[in-house]
Amino acid sequence: MTDAVSDIPPLPLGLRAYRIATGLARPLAEYVLAERLKKGKEDPDRIAERKGAASAERPAEPLVWIHGASVGESLSVLPLVDRLSELRPDLRFLVTTGTITSAQLMADRLPPQAQHQFAPVDHPGYVTSFLNHWRPDLALFVESEFWPNLILQTHERGAPMALVNGRISPRTYERWRKRSGAINRLLTAFDRLIAQDKVNMDRLSELSGAKAQTFGNLKMAAPPLPVDEAALGGLREMIGDRTVWLAASTHPGEEDILALAHKKLKADFPDLLTILVPRHPGRGEEVAELVSAHGLSAPRRSKGADIAPESDIYLADTLGELGLFYRLCDTVLVGGSLAPKGGHNPLEPARLYSAILHGPHTFNFSENYRDMRKAGGAALVRNEDDLAASARRLFIDGKTRDAMATAAMKTAEASAERVLADVVDAIDPLLPAKKAVS
Repeated sequence: MTDAVSDIPPLPLGLRAYRIATGLARPLAEYVLAERLKKGKEDPDRIAERKGAASAERPAEPLVWIHGASVGESLSVLPLVDRLSELRPDLRFLVTTGTITSAQLMADRLPPQAQHQFAPVDHPGYVTSFLNHWRPDLALFVESEFWPNLILQTHERGAPMALVNGRISPRTYERWRKRSGAINRLLTAFDRLIAQDKVNMDRLSELSGAKAQTFGNLKMAAPPLPVDEAALGGLREMIGDRTVWLAASTHPGEEDILALAHKKLKADFPDLLTILVPRHPGRGEEVAELVSAHGLSAPRRSKGADIAPESDIYLADTLGELGLFYRLCDTVLVGGSLAPKGGHNPLEPARLYSAILHGPHTFNFSENYRDMRKAGGAALVRNEDDLAASARRLFIDGKTRDAMATAAMKTAEASAERVLADVVDAIDPLLPAKKAVS
């Protein structure tokens, strides 16, 4: 990979066209932001940040910029920021994300040496304004944030760059293979390509023509999800001694399977309560109607409904509360795995002592799911019959449930320190040099 700005090769035609098109699309960018603002997807007090206008001063110290998309990515870099802050107190950190929820999490959990800003939309003018103000000394992009203007302009300014916890989904991989020139140009902007597992390492190596590395998933080192203790106590009081389990981050098609499994289980566990957390809370009404069509009652948390004795499914259609529900339930189905979405993060429930069930679609965290199954901390289910059978066993057999939860937790924690230490070692040569003490 190249470091010198003078060595930057010409852009492939597709990327040149992208830069021209996005440069002409400022009215469209303004419109999209306005629509997102109407839907509550942008912070009205900080919308200018999405246009590259900073709402804070750049610190005088060397600045490491870390960019991720949303909650999962931002949580995964918290341990990295904490570790680098401890090792290099002379540095300051800027963390950028694109969602309101991630901004709230960062405000609560970033160390004093770090601050959060919303990432600029990938319009050339917005990106230029952002980079002119912040002038990062090192840029770390997280997972799959391949925004061309953001990457290319950062590289053109000569700042070292690394991709950390890199991931390319199977669908994206096939799409990029058809645009090999464009993705090769973007990936060769990075001085380090650090993938979250071997599958993604191989994809990044093939698409970049450079050697990628992997030390494991950085999300292993993420701290447990936070919880509102008062809300936790209130829900525990409402649930009492009922049999309860959780379906976390579900997608269309999965709620039908959950409703059918609930009905099968209810014959043996008449007091059963299923807590269902859709991946996208905006689907709350849709999911409630689906559950109702199965003849089940589903009070909605977003409407302030309580859990009543006759409640079948508690529909937790809210944002940022998974830490609460993982603590309530020691049997968890991780969603996005029965539907072909690649499976969501199994490390989050594992760190909070849950026996994990999952479907066959786990390519987002394939090595983590494999390791947990091998250790006995997770079990594969393929349909409502499998799901009901596996859940029934865990409800009845507390020893098996505890053994699975323990194995899942140990698997998640065993690699956390190793992964974090190896990633820090890999990016250490790119960090701004320490000033000599006179």
